[in-house]
Amino acid sequence: MQYWLMKSEPGDVSIDDALAASGGIVPWVGVRNYQARNFMRDAMQVGDGVLFYHSSCAEPGIAGLAEVASTSYPDPTQWDTHSKYFDVKATRENPRWMMVDVHALKKINIIGLPALRSHPELADMVVLKRGNRLSITPVTATEWRHITQHLIASR
Repeated sequence: MQYWLMKSEPGDVSIDDALAASGGIVPWVGVRNYQARNFMRDAMQVGDGVLFYHSSCAEPGIAGLAEVASTSYPDPTQWDTHSKYFDVKATRENPRWMMVDVHALKKINIIGLPALRSHPELADMVVLKRGNRLSITPVTATEWRHITQHLIASR
């Protein structure tokens, strides 16, 4: 089992939106970074843990827990000329962008970057690295345990 931090702008998909979706499952569309795409395509497995992170908002931070609910498959927004995620170079024969479905499990009180930074055990988290802008980053098992057992359990 692996663990991931997946960022979403709440205006696109929030933890509340995900929990309200049919079965609590939402498609993770719109990833347009090759490294993040490769994580979904090559590394994510059904059942992997997800820290659902709200970004580009008034209070960014971990907003919930989720799990990967599907293997990767082509993101249909790459072919939709009306989508902000349209990619003129993507073809159905050779899709450039992949996605997974995410199953929201639980909403939590936001755990922001200052709270994460205050725990030395989390100092190496990718999301805390200077200049990191990836929408999907790996989380180690140790980081996952610390967050779920100490930060979430204590709230």
